[in-house]
Amino acid sequence: MDRDAIAVGEPSSNLATRGEALPPVQKIVTVPLTTAAAFDLFVRRLHEWWPLAARSVFLENAASCHVEAHLGGRLYERSHDGREEIWGRFTAFEDGMRVVFAWHPGISETSATEVEINFVSIGSWTRIVVEHRHWERLGARASFVRAIMDGGWPGVLARFEACARGERDLPAVEGPGCISREGDASRSDISVD
Repeated sequence: MDRDAIAVGEPSSNLATRGEALPPVQKIVTVPLTTAAAFDLFVRRLHEWWPLAARSVFLENAASCHVEAHLGGRLYERSHDGREEIWGRFTAFEDGMRVVFAWHPGISETSATEVEINFVSIGSWTRIVVEHRHWERLGARASFVRAIMDGGWPGVLARFEACARGERDLPAVEGPGCISREGDASRSDISVD
């Protein structure tokens, strides 16, 4: 399996094939938590709200997701049979304020995009600004993968927001946005060859 090749059924844009940078995906959500509490929930307690069955490498075989909350720490998932798949590593870690991590679930680290998350205090609430960037690292399929992730972040953040409000039943996440390990097109619009 070539983990650097992302095969999808859509052509890429000319922008990505010319090597020009695609614009970042930016999403913002505001939650009724202090910055420290919002940071803790988003980073250290990711397992409480991340839609693992829909946004993971192992999908229905995913058992858990984990965060090593420090500079250089991993974000990863573990399957029911104990296999691990690294999603990324923290390249910046400012406790309570900001994290940056390489993001490459299901693909080679050399093709990693980058995610930066800033936590901004607004009184007793917190605004979380997510910026997902460096799409050009994905090569010819950068534009298509960027579009998938642009559509995928709102559902993921809706779960975080619901968890931050104390809801027990978190909204389901549907549609593409995860990468299948075996190229199973029925599981995702993106597959690894």
